[in-house]
Amino acid sequence: MKPSAILCATLVAILPHTAAAQSAKMSFFITSHGPGDGANLGGLEGADLHCETLAYAQGAGGLGWRAYLSTTATESTDAVNARDRVGSGPWYNHQGVLVARDVTDLHSEENGLTKEASLTEKGAMVNGRGDTPNRHDVLTGSQLDGTAFSGADDTTCSNWTSNGEGSARVGHHDRQGGGEHPTSWNSAHGSRGCGQEDLQGTGGDGLFYCFATDAGLSEMPFDR
Repeated sequence: MKPSAILCATLVAILPHTAAAQSAKMSFFITSHGPGDGANLGGLEGADLHCETLAYAQGAGGLGWRAYLSTTATESTDAVNARDRVGSGPWYNHQGVLVARDVTDLHSEENGLTKEASLTEKGAMVNGRGDTPNRHDVLTGSQLDGTAFSGADDTTCSNWTSNGEGSARVGHHDRQGGGEHPTSWNSAHGSRGCGQEDLQGTGGDGLFYCFATDAGLSEMPFDR
């Protein structure tokens, strides 16, 4: 066999294992797609299941995946803060790049969340402002510090069960755009509705962040 053929065969054998190794270290991603029903995610339980399902398909299942989503208080339930759902870190993307050391770092200006680092579970970059279509609005229902909103205004599309009227707070994964906090990854502005077309019409696609909750999952040295 020619040396070039041997090299090609070797690369074919190695590359799948390299990709698997990268995704096995992954403890953070943006969903490559939402459930497809706008901001109706089936509540927190449905959103968490979506995170787990996507991660499992990439060989990274069973790691306690949770959606970075807040819910507001109702007559029978307390508010849930997104920051309290995601474990304690550190968190790495599909390529093994550190995005945040812990919850405090995650909600600071020093985190590593950029368009280039906020990859999907497949390691792909999500379209941002200037791309077609723009998908940079990421559902969170959260304030800048990762806590739930209080008050009568809907900020979670009825706690992630509505695909019609209402609104959800979104962040910009590419750290640019419009709204009260255009550079915020988790709390840029509210959506204009809860349906899939509503979200797409304002620069989103029903995507959300997923985090692995076990702080001991990633044992790589910090690289930023």
